Amino acid sequence: MAMIALGVCGGIGAYKSVEVLRGLQKQGHDVVVVMTRAARRFVGELTFEAISRHRVLTSQFAPGANSDIEHISLASSIDLLLVAPATANIIGKFAGGIADDFLTSLYLATKAPVLMAPAMNTHMLEHAAVQQNLDVLGRRGVRFVDPGSGFLACGWIGKGRLAEPAEIVAAVGEMLSPAGPLNGRTVVVTAGPTWEAIDPVRFVGNRSSGKMGYALAASARSRGARVVLISGPSSLPAPAGVEVVHVTTAVEMRDATIARAPQAEVVIMAAAVADYMPVAPADQKLHKDRNDLTLTLVRTPDILTELGGLRAGGNRPLLVGFAAETTDMVASARRKRREKGIDLIVANDVSRADAGFEVDDNEVTLVSESGEEVLPLQPKAAIAARVVERIEALLTSRASALT
Repeated sequence: MAMIALGVCGGIGAYKSVEVLRGLQKQGHDVVVVMTRAARRFVGELTFEAISRHRVLTSQFAPGANSDIEHISLASSIDLLLVAPATANIIGKFAGGIADDFLTSLYLATKAPVLMAPAMNTHMLEHAAVQQNLDVLGRRGVRFVDPGSGFLACGWIGKGRLAEPAEIVAAVGEMLSPAGPLNGRTVVVTAGPTWEAIDPVRFVGNRSSGKMGYALAASARSRGARVVLISGPSSLPAPAGVEVVHVTTAVEMRDATIARAPQAEVVIMAAAVADYMPVAPADQKLHKDRNDLTLTLVRTPDILTELGGLRAGGNRPLLVGFAAETTDMVASARRKRREKGIDLIVANDVSRADAGFEVDDNEVTLVSESGEEVLPLQPKAAIAARVVERIEALLTSRASALT
């Protein structure tokens, strides 16, 4: 099963973390416990060590820990980071990017999905600062197990007590094996630019970083899909659990996508594929022995149109395209969706400095047969999650129509 890091923070609910650990083990998971300094005031680390059969991690400066930079080593091997209980303090640190102990450093270093079970006083939970931090983490893709209501350790009655261990274990199961339409199905995602050679040194390209496509791949994987990411040149690390196929040119991206599309339930074309390529790239570097250089360009393959044609009137795979525009964004997206015979277009204005290429945020409009939906400026991870939710809705609607 999965390797899970269980973060335990300083609150009276920490005693429930022992039962959470037991519940995860009963599901077949291997669990490594990470305790904050305050957590050790509520439950002894020996308790977790005896049950987990792993050394409890408490400090990134423990003797011998730096032999393999332990928080980095663990970050790359876990399938899920679970924090239960998650105090207002740790929620604030995660939201602010503070890394002053093992658990906060692990959060920043891992690419694994994150699940938090908040627990605190009712008024603390309702405070605007805590609510803002929860919102920030939610938009980054962190999931939560809502706290329960009842008698709190402080003597108050209200919402804030740690969810019951069984609820937390069930939430872990849903994250690791979600029951949605994508669970177990293959999703192909293209990302990044393509580079079309002029000579061995120079190329025709664009400013795409691949961030949107990589976020889509990670979101689809978090919902249980088998994901194949076909990536043009990009410096981004591969999302956890995703198969990556590296390509450089539009022709290579076309070949890789067409080869894998028949096995896919969904194809998401998020790559910024070059529209033109030099007709005859030079074998050797072109030298500056003349003032002007004339390049003859020809069209690259239109991958989305070809995919639409291969469906031959059918509806598999579900096709999602991107429209990077600088003017008439929605009108162009509507025309592109109609002409290429695809299901959903994600349109964005790449002329903006705060959205689109090479930045972490985006603002897009989803264009489908049923109309348009504007997703305001937000992190690309949040945009990706919403796009994947729309894809799941389309798959569900399609399945209902066939029954």
